[in-house]
Parts: sequence; structure tokens; C-alpha cells
Amino acid sequence: MQIKLPLPALAHPVLYGLDDAHLVPFGNFLLTKATLSAFKSMQQKALADGIDIQVCSAYRSFERQMAIWNGKAQGKRPLLDIQNQRLDPSSLSDNELVDAILCWSALPGASRHHWGTDIDVFDAKQINKADLQLVSDEYANEGPCANLAHWLNNHAQQFGFYLPYQPNQSGVSPEPWHLSYYPESSKLLSQYQPNSLRQLLSQSEITLQSALLKRLDELVDQYVFYVADIPK
Repeated sequence: MQIKLPLPALAHPVLYGLDDAHLVPFGNFLLTKATLSAFKSMQQKALADGIDIQVCSAYRSFERQMAIWNGKAQGKRPLLDIQNQRLDPSSLSDNELVDAILCWSALPGASRHHWGTDIDVFDAKQINKADLQLVSDEYANEGPCANLAHWLNNHAQQFGFYLPYQPNQSGVSPEPWHLSYYPESSKLLSQYQPNSLRQLLSQSEITLQSALLKRLDELVDQYVFYVADIPK
């Protein structure tokens, strides 16, 4: 889908998933050069400790994120509540549907995955990517990625990574699999402009557009700006 947007009106199109020219390939993924270098160093250290950190998601374009959003809003993709229970989109009001989608999926143009600095990871020694669901139980207690989660809490910051989505520290539900390369992502977050997102969504074919635009300032505050900071 072609987004017909007057790009000069957006000061930083990279922030909204409209430009990937600054990214470098890593297998099937795209990352910033600095993020990739830091990840490879972290990956080597983890492997020496018996953990095989692999990426299952990295950069996503605006169009890709909108396909995910529209699929959930239209009942073409599974929609889960905070307890990972299936929801019926047709039974929800527009605002309830917006809130339900945002439990686990970012608003297009408001995803940190647009930046190339954020990745979702798993332990390939313990679970195949095809079996991975990216739910909290996989990263806790006896879950296959529990040791990975513990290792990341102790070591990720040494390589510039941290977990932005943590309990009671972010608007997004906790995601122990989501890492952000702080030296770059913190600068990008400081440049984020809600008005640019409003312009982009106004000109897109996003489902629930009217409900989103009415609440956009609130949603950006909760799901973009309200994230955990890196521990000092």
C-alpha cells in the first residue's frame, strides 16, 4: 500500500516507519549499524554462558504495522486480552477495540520497531522460532526463555540494551523479550512528534481511524512516551 504523504512535512520520517535507508541487513531483519554491532557482541557473550540469543522481530515499516493493526481490528488476526485470552472484535466498541489491540500491538507510526533500534529475542537452544508465541509465560518460571530473561536483566545493559516495557513502568504490557538499544533509541524518542503521527494516520487507510484520532494525544503519552528508563 502506498502512503501518499507530503514527506517534507515530517521532520523525521524514520521515526514513523517511513524510511529504512539507514538500516543494515541481518539475515531477514533490518537494524541500525550500531544496534547490530552491539547485538552481535551481546550474542557472543550469551553463547559463552549457554544461551543462544536470536532475533525474531526487528524493524517493521509503517505499512507492515498497519497490516497487523487492521488484521486484528477486522478479526483476521487473533486478538488477545491482557491474560492472553481470545477476544471477539465484533463484541467490542471502537474504543474497547483500540485498547484491546494496544495490549500487545503498537499503533502504526508509534512502534519502536520502526526505528531499527529495537528487537524481540528468544533462546534458540530452548525453543524453535516456529513454536514461539511471545507470551510472558515463556520468559518466566519454567518457561523455555526464563534463563534468557534472567541473563538479560543482568547483562543486557553492558551492551547498551535495556527493556523499555516493564511492569508499572510503561503503558505497554510487560515484554521481557523486547530489547532497545538505548544510545540510539533514547535520542529518537526525544525527537518524536505526535502531530506528525496525526498527519500520517489521517492520510492512511487504518481501521478505527476516527476513534484513534480523537484519542491520539492520550495514546501517544501512554504508549510512546511512557516507557521505562535505563537503570542507573
